[in-house]
Amino acid sequence: MNLTLKVWRQSGPADGGQMVTYQVQDVSPDMSFLEMLDVLNERLALSGDDPIAFDHDCREGICGMCGMVINGVAHGDQRATTTCQLHMRHFKDGDTVTIEPWRAAPFPVIKDLVVDRSSFDRIIQAGGFISVPTGSAPDAHSIPVKKESADDAFDAATCIGCGACVAACPNGSASLFTAAKITHLGNLPQGAPERDTRVVAMVDQMDLEGFGGCTNTGECTAVCPKGISLDVITQMNRDYLKSAR
Repeated sequence: MNLTLKVWRQSGPADGGQMVTYQVQDVSPDMSFLEMLDVLNERLALSGDDPIAFDHDCREGICGMCGMVINGVAHGDQRATTTCQLHMRHFKDGDTVTIEPWRAAPFPVIKDLVVDRSSFDRIIQAGGFISVPTGSAPDAHSIPVKKESADDAFDAATCIGCGACVAACPNGSASLFTAAKITHLGNLPQGAPERDTRVVAMVDQMDLEGFGGCTNTGECTAVCPKGISLDVITQMNRDYLKSAR
């Protein structure tokens, strides 16, 4: 298939950017979206042009590195799918595809489609951990955990930190990400001792990073490639109100 790509190009954080149009021919429907960009980049390099910069790593939908807004939707319009797992069979011959970086003030553009997501790292550093004695790993069944708590913790722990929730939110909120990290630790007995201090520290850091507030529009969960529920935000807010008193 043949496609017209409109790609955001920006040479550096302090530079202005613009949409640049490219024609891509003979795209196989079996290619992933990133493989299609690889093909375009090879052609750009051969012609002496600067290849398009974009983030990627595992290309298996588990690392959270890939991320771009495709036709106005974070990761594209295939539900529960990361950009690296989006395949060209979902597009039609002759389609025009717009590709942009995450748009949020706490995610400044580094180059083209690559943004700086270190603000997420600082939220984790503020409290996304548990304090345990060093030494060998404890026996898996040494601390009983209710199945409901384990299931809720596991669902929240599937967050890969890609940032799609922030890119989709009209407020640029990181509440779904932060709440998922808080919830998956807070629901387990190992995370209980620091549950109160954790939620306050991480929410306060989220605010310091400049993310917007949550107004429950639900755009975050709609584009989340792991389908994390808004319930985690409810728990985060409840814990924060209780712990911040």
